[in-house]
Amino acid sequence: MAEKLALEVRRLTEQLVAAGRKDLLLHAIGVPLLEELRIEAARGKLSRLVITENYHFLLVDYNKKVELQPVHKAVYLLFLAHPEGIEFKQLADYRNELQDYYMKTARLMDKEKIVESIDKLVNPLDNAICEKCSRIKKVFLELMDEYSANYYIIGSHTKKHIGGRIWYERLKVITLPRELVIYERK
Repeated sequence: MAEKLALEVRRLTEQLVAAGRKDLLLHAIGVPLLEELRIEAARGKLSRLVITENYHFLLVDYNKKVELQPVHKAVYLLFLAHPEGIEFKQLADYRNELQDYYMKTARLMDKEKIVESIDKLVNPLDNAICEKCSRIKKVFLELMDEYSANYYIIGSHTKKHIGGRIWYERLKVITLPRELVIYERK
């Protein structure tokens, strides 16, 4: 049934294009769905992300290295480890895990500086976590198109909860399919 519908959509699309009415086609599809389709098309050309034992991040299918500072790597590893997402205001709950990642990615760095940096990252009144996520986004956008990058960046996802009242969780997630993330171990 779905296949027949897809064939009918294709036939009608071809007719509208042949008639020079892409405007009607865009109106029928709608911009939000078109954007979703573009992102889905990018999904087919995603690269595996290899994280080496020395915490180098490699996009092996693009033959590119992701150049991030240790703090950015620590933030990224935290969000990779939580595909369900994390709210920035709840980051203090992940303090120890974030610090552990930072200690691993910045082996030569002074522990006091790491602790100080983590304190800023988990402080909901400080903008440090947003700055780190923006830097991560910038690095991925320099390596690929924005639609592919959407899978690799720490992006927003809002989850609606309905109970005695309606409330929203404003989660930050990395949507990269986890089967594309490869951790090299010794």
